[in-house]
Amino acid sequence: MTDFFKFEAEFVDSLRCIPMQVRYKLDTCGIKLKLSDWNQMTQAEKEALVALPCTTAAEIQSYQEYIHQLIVNRTGTPPGKLPIESEPAWLDANLIPESIQNKAQEIGVKITLTQWVSLTPLQRFALIKLSRSGHENRNFPKAIAEFNIA
Repeated sequence: MTDFFKFEAEFVDSLRCIPMQVRYKLDTCGIKLKLSDWNQMTQAEKEALVALPCTTAAEIQSYQEYIHQLIVNRTGTPPGKLPIESEPAWLDANLIPESIQNKAQEIGVKITLTQWVSLTPLQRFALIKLSRSGHENRNFPKAIAEFNIA
């Protein structure tokens, strides 16, 4: 999982922002990573967080331990924890979250269940993150177009 979304193109070369695939892994392993912590990492460390697998139980544990130690080494403080969802919405292909339906409606788009089912879990995760209130949502329409929904 080292492909970046087109809507992330403006920052992926420098990795100045946390890419969706790393955010996905962070949610999977229950680590809350602040952008300020991310920005203290070297480019090689950021690239490692992109490349390291985080799918199986062993990989998730290893990823969690790696990033925990990395943040402690860089900042002197352990990272925050996120609750790990037992059934995350991005893995449920049968239900489009209300936040996504509302955000899509704001931009004049209707997402069908057939379209939602056709998305990868990472694409669904991105739409969920981009549709949340309090999040800068300018990439939501770009993601909708990139995922061939609009």
